[in-house]
Amino acid sequence: MNLFDRRELNNGVGNALSRAVELTVTPIIFGFLGWLLDGRLGTRPLFMFVFFAFVLGYTLWKEYVLYGKAMDEEQAKLFGRRGEDGQA
Repeated sequence: MNLFDRRELNNGVGNALSRAVELTVTPIIFGFLGWLLDGRLGTRPLFMFVFFAFVLGYTLWKEYVLYGKAMDEEQAKLFGRRGEDGQA
């Protein structure tokens, strides 16, 4: 495995780890903040569920959009190569 391949593999692992942490930790943090707010207002567990669900929905939507954008870029690369000489 050459240096470029190793670098690409390490970048992929790092990106996957950062996305996994963002998908799990961010909703938990906001759920905890909602739990604290519920404790002050006496509305337990309303804000905890609302904050958790909202942030989880947002992070899933963001990942969906980023995935679609990445796939569009990859398709443009493939179709761009095909168009140069007219053959696959």
